[in-house]
Amino acid sequence: MTDTPAALREAHHADVSGGWLRPAVFGAMDGLVTNIALIAGVGGGGVSPRSIVLTGTAGLVAGAISMGLGEYTSVRSANEQVAAEVAKERRELERHPEAEARELADAWVARGLPRDLATQVAEAVRRDPEEALRVHVREELGVDPDDQPSPWTAAISSFLFFSVGALVPLLTYLFGATELWLALAVGGLGLFAAGAVVARFTNRPWWTSGLRQLVLGAAAAAATYLIGSLIGVQGGL
Repeated sequence: MTDTPAALREAHHADVSGGWLRPAVFGAMDGLVTNIALIAGVGGGGVSPRSIVLTGTAGLVAGAISMGLGEYTSVRSANEQVAAEVAKERRELERHPEAEARELADAWVARGLPRDLATQVAEAVRRDPEEALRVHVREELGVDPDDQPSPWTAAISSFLFFSVGALVPLLTYLFGATELWLALAVGGLGLFAAGAVVARFTNRPWWTSGLRQLVLGAAAAAATYLIGSLIGVQGGL
């Protein structure tokens, strides 16, 4: 079988523009860790299973809304900042096209391109104002003005995946079990599985990625369980 060079294949790189994957991963992990720790904390305080379900459900709803709003605001603000910088660069290209072309050529020379060739390419790019704008923005800001993430995609991904992650440690209670350790065990399995899935996109070993998330979540749960136990004992819960 002939090995086709990657450069000749379409979409041989994953989408790293930050559209849905980052908020989805962050939302799922945050949902898992937040509700596992929350359930461990109130469970360590000795409250009833009904109270644990109520607390976990409230954490799921509040956290999902907060994550969705936070992602929307964050991505929207970042896009607005990029738009402002693009507008600034557009004005500079309109007012000082020669100076901007020299700046672009200097950047390419600094990367090892011969001065004559860099100057010729910069002058060629300058003839098309829109292409010149895109090239200058990519070179100076490191972003593609035509490929910015959607705030709605980020918000919805974060909201949905946080909800799914936060639901996992509640499943045993919702199915009638009352043991805290069982809920935490299911939550731990969810953390490991989520970490293993993330490895699919990062080419890291699935088991190391899964263990990393499990250890981090277990540390959070242990801390809140200890605090909950101390408050429960001292408060007579």
